[in-house]
Amino acid sequence: MNLTDDDFTLMGLPRRFGIDQQALDQRWHQMQLHTHPDRFAGQGAAAQRIAMQWSMRINEAYRRLQHPIQRAAYICKLHGIDIETQDNTQMPREFLMQQMAWREALEESSEPAVLQVLHRTVESAASNIHALVEKLLDMDSDFTKAAQQVRAWMFIDKFLQDLNQRHTALTATQTRFP
Repeated sequence: MNLTDDDFTLMGLPRRFGIDQQALDQRWHQMQLHTHPDRFAGQGAAAQRIAMQWSMRINEAYRRLQHPIQRAAYICKLHGIDIETQDNTQMPREFLMQQMAWREALEESSEPAVLQVLHRTVESAASNIHALVEKLLDMDSDFTKAAQQVRAWMFIDKFLQDLNQRHTALTATQTRFP
């Protein structure tokens, strides 16, 4: 193992969007058992520092691979396509119009039931993008198109967070959508 290995190599997984979550979880657990800084408590500060670096690197890789949007963006980056979320917010006109309609519905609604319908609609859109990104990355190897879809998925993910917050505020409970 090398600290500079890509996340997939580090975790012993194929470089694919569709990963075996259980294998990722097991590998992370095994690696943490062997590299946790507490295991090196009696070996001095240098050994503990190295163990801490390994533990942090393993956790970083695990978190990135565990989250589908981050994993997709990472795969694109490994293939030379940066998602450029800070600089590139261009989206197709149809997608922007859909976003505006969703935002209007969110801002105008004061009924939890209406928000639940909106939530199901947006969740469906997120699911469709998830499937499309998996196809673009794992089957088509079209990293440029995948990057565009990942940006859209990020917008949808953010909107779902806003929608959950609005629903929580309206219902005055800490429950989430089913």
